[in-house]
Parts: sequence; C-alpha cells; structure tokens
Amino acid sequence: MKSTFSTLRATLAGAALALCVAAPALAAGEDVVMYKDPNCGCCGAWAEHMREHGFSVKEIATREMAEVKQKAGVPRTLGSCHTAKVGGYIVEGHVPAADVRRLLAEKPAGMVGISAPGMPLGSPGMEGPYPAENYEVVSFDRAGKSTVFARH
Repeated sequence: MKSTFSTLRATLAGAALALCVAAPALAAGEDVVMYKDPNCGCCGAWAEHMREHGFSVKEIATREMAEVKQKAGVPRTLGSCHTAKVGGYIVEGHVPAADVRRLLAEKPAGMVGISAPGMPLGSPGMEGPYPAENYEVVSFDRAGKSTVFARH
C-alpha cells in the first residue's frame, strides 16, 4: 500500500514538473518565424531568449531584410535587425518574450505588431558588459501609427 502511494506521488510530481516545463510553450501557443541577416549574431541571441521562454523559433537567413520588413508593414522608423512573425503579428527587433506573450494574450485589433526600434543595449539578445539603457516597445498599425506598448 505504501509503495502504491509512493508511486502515485512520484507520478503526480512528474506530471506537475512536466506541466511547469511545458507551460511556457503552451502559453505562447504559437511558433515564431524569424527573418535575419545571415551575418547577424544578436538575432540568434534573441531567438535563444525566446526559446528559453518557451517559444519555438525557426530562423530564416536572408539578405533581403528590407523587403521582408516592407512586406510585413514595419514602418522604417521602427526598424531593427530582425523581423519575426508570431500569431498573426509582427515582432520587430529585440522585444522581450513577456511583451510577445502579452501581445498574443491581448490580441489587439487593428495592430500589425510591436517593435523595439533600433538595437537597445540590454534588451534580449543585446546584453553585455555595458550598462543597459531604458527603451520602449511600441505597437504599430497599418497606417504606421505607433503607441507605447511597454517600457523597460
């Protein structure tokens, strides 16, 4: 009898652990397709950040990033080094995984995507020995109108 309870307890503990590990991926619910320049290292670091937070990321290297951004509807003023697609939205640049999760949870109507314009120091994939800078993640629509989505 004691071994049955021990087995049941171990099974439940294993299931709970599996759920904790799988929960970020289930919460994300979407695969990320990221377009990047073949020579960019920080893009791969951002992809790794997203994977660490439960997203599945497919990296596509292309030398046609300007065309990718134009087709995605990213305003030039909000551009960064890589462009990703997830859940029907565009994620431009070094946007934290938490902001992507929020975007997917809220599903704001009329929004094309979110961007961390430029390459903010200290943002995911841009960490290093230098001081992190404050930056904003902005949302944008088809007309190019942008509003602050998050501050970091």
